[in-house]
Amino acid sequence: MHFDNPTLFNLLLVQSLTSSVLLLMLMGLRPSPAARWAQAFMGLQAFAWLCLAAVDLGAARLWQTLAMAGFSASLSALWWSLQLWLKPQPGRALALLAPVLMPLVYGLQFEDASFRVAWAQFWLALQLAQLMFSLLWHPKEDTAPRALSEAAPLGLPGIDNKHWRMLLLLACAPALLVCVLRGLLGGYSKSLPSLFSADAINTTLGLAAYWGLSLALLALVLAWRHEIEADLAKLAQTDGLTGLPDSRAFAARAVDFISMARRHQEPLAMVLLDIDDLKSITAEHGPQAGDRAMALFASCIQSQMRLGDLAGRVGHDQFGLLMSRCEAQGPQAMDKRMRDALTQRAQAELGFALNFSGGWAKLRFGDRNIEDLKLRAETALYEAKRGGHGRLQAEPGLEG
Repeated sequence: MHFDNPTLFNLLLVQSLTSSVLLLMLMGLRPSPAARWAQAFMGLQAFAWLCLAAVDLGAARLWQTLAMAGFSASLSALWWSLQLWLKPQPGRALALLAPVLMPLVYGLQFEDASFRVAWAQFWLALQLAQLMFSLLWHPKEDTAPRALSEAAPLGLPGIDNKHWRMLLLLACAPALLVCVLRGLLGGYSKSLPSLFSADAINTTLGLAAYWGLSLALLALVLAWRHEIEADLAKLAQTDGLTGLPDSRAFAARAVDFISMARRHQEPLAMVLLDIDDLKSITAEHGPQAGDRAMALFASCIQSQMRLGDLAGRVGHDQFGLLMSRCEAQGPQAMDKRMRDALTQRAQAELGFALNFSGGWAKLRFGDRNIEDLKLRAETALYEAKRGGHGRLQAEPGLEG
């Protein structure tokens, strides 16, 4: 690739270098995996332009082949970042194959200028098309309720990703068009009108690259900010000691569970678990021991709950569990798994035994919200405590 406009080329070189440094400074040396791939995209772009700058030093085949590898690898890196910022997309094979196959054949066929130009540009166009597909593709959402910890990081309510996706689309579209034209010029130059000269296409390609890098930088910064906002929103809904959703987040997610249960006429149970004698544990072993006991208890809940259920810390030493599609055997089985897990872990990790009481209730037709269901589960829980602790009690009218 050769630019007759040295000013434009130098501008692209400086822009790619400064953009990669800027992303490194903004996102830090240890960013999230998605941000790390975004940094790799811009860094590989800078590497590719540096390789093109080194062509004048000699060994044109080597430097141009490395440049094509850098451009292709940068687009694959951007695709990988989209896998983490958005939902997983098809096309993994292309992202892995293109940075290897395209420069390899490009270098081997370097003497055939028309072929190597067409080969490289069509591969880059294919990768750009893949990126645009990833930005436009909207897979069918899973309507089943999920635990808060299962939600995609960027899928939290109130966080919008349309702006940076649109910017990336606007960055890719002109580059895709020019790559196709440049590939046609390389492969079928004799049949194209004189209007599409190599110099004109190369200048247009340079302008498209400048436009794309400018918009891509802005889009990546917005996407990273979007990720930080989503992480902060998730932290604001998470109990710091146990890592479970707090009472407010639990109640908000419970709305989805109740709606799904009523829509599909499926049973829904709420189990309340309360650590027995936590005050005595704190008084005897210290407040840190009480915190470790609650953290261990929450860890056991997370490891023993079914996939798709929702757990949360709904009180100081009280934990809630919503079990969808659950009959009477479900809470009883969960209770047994919890007691077995605590028997195995509490003495070894805490130095003392840990027990709990539980109460559960089933969603009824007249329940207005989660509070109605929780009130009956609390009544059952208090009955379990009055009955001597260390047991699971169902609400009146249910077995267990």
